[in-house]
Amino acid sequence: MQSENPTFFHEFGAKMKLSEFLADIAQSLRVLANRPSSDQVVIGDANAYQWEGSTSQLMPVHNVNRVALDLLQGIEPQKRTLFDNSLQFAKGLGANNALLWGAKGMGKSSIVKAIHGEIVEQASRENGIKRLILVEIHREDIATLPELMRKLATQDMQFLVYCDDLSFDREETDYKALKTVLDGGLEGRPKNVLFYATSNRRHLMPREMIDNEARAAIHSNEANDEKVSLSDRFGLWIGFHNCDQDTYLNMIRGYCDYFGIEEEAEALRAAAIEWAATRGSRSGRVAIQFVRHLAGKKGRAIS
Repeated sequence: MQSENPTFFHEFGAKMKLSEFLADIAQSLRVLANRPSSDQVVIGDANAYQWEGSTSQLMPVHNVNRVALDLLQGIEPQKRTLFDNSLQFAKGLGANNALLWGAKGMGKSSIVKAIHGEIVEQASRENGIKRLILVEIHREDIATLPELMRKLATQDMQFLVYCDDLSFDREETDYKALKTVLDGGLEGRPKNVLFYATSNRRHLMPREMIDNEARAAIHSNEANDEKVSLSDRFGLWIGFHNCDQDTYLNMIRGYCDYFGIEEEAEALRAAAIEWAATRGSRSGRVAIQFVRHLAGKKGRAIS
């Protein structure tokens, strides 16, 4: 019987290990070839996403919390202006970044989501409207906005990026990233991206912050210009103001008609006025809160 050859088995084992090693490399290369690059994001079938700045990912939102555009009462000029701007953008035409500022509860964030939904619906019926994706970025992720813009620039679709309740306090420098993206900087804003922001402040910063910067600067006028120019980089300033009593009551009537809630006119008026008085304000938010309360009393549930 022929004796075993140790050299043969050693060489055979080495070849087997090398073969397995090369197979592992080949598998890794296949995985990397199918993986999006770090400058890309994956857009699925959802029409809305939330940007997670900590992980640099877009998280799909399949059911957006929105109301019908017609339900937003008392802000007809604002609706018309923002809708026209958004539709122009969805058609690949000229459009401006927009700052929606003013009173709380008057529909600043609701109008953005409602208009997006309206345009998506219109695009399903008409030609010439590109796919419009809504991307929400949170206030704390504004510093990552340039990274988001670079990723969206590689996609063949239109993106409406919006930030709700945007403002900056003392010692914050994130506003510089926003300013660069909106208009200045070497990269600028991609042609397929538009930025909308809502804020209670017209200039996004408290007056004391602007004044402090001015006092600390060698040229106070230049410091003021630096701060105020952040708002100037929005092509559209759309103001929202507290509504009067008639507009408030019309909002409630519109909500009741939409949800099929029946109530005698005088009783509805008296209860709505009392509801607003207990909250010290009249707004679209107060109106829908009253209608939810009324629906509950009638054994109804509304969203």
